Amino acid sequence: MPSRAVLAVRRTLSQALPSFMLGQGSHATTGASDSQVAALDADAASFATLTRKLAYLTAGDIKRVREAYKFADEAHLGQFRASGEPYITHPIAVAGLCAEWKLDAQAIMAALMHDAMEDCGIGKAELIERFGAQTADLVDGLTKLDRLHFSTREESQAESFRKMLLAMARDVRVILIKLADRLHNMRTMDAVLPVKRERIARETIEIYAPIAHRLGLNQTYRELQELSFQHLRPWRHAALSKAIERARGHRRDIVERVQRDMEKAFKEVKLGVQISGREKTLYSIYHKMDDKHLSFAQVSDIFGFRIVVRTLPECYLALGVLHQLYKPMPGRFKDYIAIPKGNGYQSLHTTLVSPLGTAVEFQIRTEPMHLVAEKGIAAHWLYKAHGSADAQHLGALWLQSLLDIQDETREAAEFLEHVKIDLFPESVYVFTPMSKILALPKGATSVDFAYAIHSDVGDRCIAAKVNGEAAPLRTVLRSGDVVEVVTAPSARPNPAWLNFVRTGRARSGIRHYLKNMEAEESLSLGEKLLTQALRAEGLVMPGGDETSAEAEGTLWQALLRWSGTKKREELLIDIGLGKKIPVIVAKRLAGLLAERGARPDALTLTFGRFAASDDSQPSHGTVVLDGSEGVTVQFATCCRPMPGDTIVGYLGRGEGLVVHTAECGVGKRQFGRDSEPWITVEWSETPQRSFETAVQIMVTNGKGVLAQIAAAVSGAEADIVHIDMGDERAAETTELRLLLAVRDRLHLADALRALKRSPSVLRVARVKP
Repeated sequence: MPSRAVLAVRRTLSQALPSFMLGQGSHATTGASDSQVAALDADAASFATLTRKLAYLTAGDIKRVREAYKFADEAHLGQFRASGEPYITHPIAVAGLCAEWKLDAQAIMAALMHDAMEDCGIGKAELIERFGAQTADLVDGLTKLDRLHFSTREESQAESFRKMLLAMARDVRVILIKLADRLHNMRTMDAVLPVKRERIARETIEIYAPIAHRLGLNQTYRELQELSFQHLRPWRHAALSKAIERARGHRRDIVERVQRDMEKAFKEVKLGVQISGREKTLYSIYHKMDDKHLSFAQVSDIFGFRIVVRTLPECYLALGVLHQLYKPMPGRFKDYIAIPKGNGYQSLHTTLVSPLGTAVEFQIRTEPMHLVAEKGIAAHWLYKAHGSADAQHLGALWLQSLLDIQDETREAAEFLEHVKIDLFPESVYVFTPMSKILALPKGATSVDFAYAIHSDVGDRCIAAKVNGEAAPLRTVLRSGDVVEVVTAPSARPNPAWLNFVRTGRARSGIRHYLKNMEAEESLSLGEKLLTQALRAEGLVMPGGDETSAEAEGTLWQALLRWSGTKKREELLIDIGLGKKIPVIVAKRLAGLLAERGARPDALTLTFGRFAASDDSQPSHGTVVLDGSEGVTVQFATCCRPMPGDTIVGYLGRGEGLVVHTAECGVGKRQFGRDSEPWITVEWSETPQRSFETAVQIMVTNGKGVLAQIAAAVSGAEADIVHIDMGDERAAETTELRLLLAVRDRLHLADALRALKRSPSVLRVARVKP
């Protein structure tokens, strides 16, 4: 942390040795020419410009902002941007952008000092002492984590994003300052090296522009997109820019005519309106051309009009006037006033056919709606003078979802992945049965809807009704759908849901649940495996958790050091996942126990060895299965074992326990290659669930055959999980493959007998590998 003396030395050095770089900024460069030193005098003038923008603050607040400016000016002394300007010009410009949003004094002070901790070695304690805890927290939230050591640049960037986004969720001013910082950097990036310019532009269009959109900062969103496009695709940007210039000339007449017609129509009904032209940005034109494979000439809605009225009812009155003036295009009307967008945007959108046959879009809104549309969540501060409270809550749901995702996601890269998924520009609006509206990203499913209500609802959902009719959980929702989720206390997330969910909240919730479930089940299985393997050595598992620092040198500490794990639970989870072989760990544990005087118990040894009846297999002890073990125990799909089958277990590395039938050819080949991971398993006397098995049926083709088969299976109290009819052409007979859910082999035999009694069935048998 630089003291006042250090800062004074910096000032002296900057005057005496202008050829040396005395700091590192995000756009710092070496050297300080005479013009650069002279430019320091211009700082006061630029701060004077900022002061004029701060007229909405009190005199006391402006005094505090001036102190923050002096502090930042001293901290950045001797630093210059890549353009050659003194570095302090950048914080002043960022503070100016924040002042346009009418942010409070603390935010303006943080904007002036936003690089002080990162680039100048200023500590948070010093900022708290001089400017207060809230200002220091804002600056800290904007500071990257460059001082920590990360294995990759991507990991460092992901962790910095997570820190910033979580700080933003606690105080939205953090992201407003960051967006202002990024906007000024994008505006002044011409002097930066091309490689760095491309990286920053890509980061902006993928992260910062969507965040601006989610917070309703549409003006900032459009400019960030446009600047990123200019730096990422300079040739295409230039070509489209020239095409737009030509189009303006060609379409000037139609634009003027439409404006005259509108002014006349509104005058006739005595409706006071503000009419302004609106032009699509180059990036949105390029994106539409690329997305829909259009040429520039085929993009019809390049120009449009925005109509601002005084009151909400006048919005609909203006809409009626326009629809009487020109013919509306079917399916191109959207009412974002009745159902606002997720970021608070409200407006009426309609597309009409102009006198020359071209499509022209019109947006109709009130003045407050227009302010929210352009400034989004920043409208809260702009609205303070008018007493509006609604704008304060813009984006609140999304900000809360960031905290929910963080609670369920500990890895920075995964957190950033979920946030990126959530940054969708388009939304669908669906209703709960109680008529509450939820905004979800386009392509969202019933599972996304369930997690949007609450993570517990998502974890327990088993079915959904869309508009009163049963629908698969993967059903893509459309605006206006009424969705009802059916839950069950015993249900849990299905890993297959990750293939179709669209929201970061749903994806993080599913992963979080599955990870916890896998860890708990692996821990239970690992403890069972180690206990039984130790019993084969004539010993019992030592009890108690002795992994604390105070118990160094104890039995478990010695075992953990040998195994390379940190905690007892971690070692047991590794055993449950098959990453460590229980018999090997048991032998090491037996050796450690022997060093401490433990001796094998004859009775325990007898029980342990009695469990392994096949001398050709290693003695790990017998694992008893009842079907409730979860994801750590998998029943092989090649042979589909069920209670009543003789079974064996393969402890695959990282796969948990895979169970095969003893006759399975696939299992026998694996055993021939490596017999070490195989353990003895057997069925519990009371299985806890049904098991799937494949059945092949030959039937005669005829009316109602499938109904007869379904009735026979249902009559045997079994379930059809899947049916495969193949792709053969129709013939006298057809082979069907059913996947049945049955309790055990006796239940399967009952189902097979019921199928054989069906008149259309010629042959039925269980499928074996």
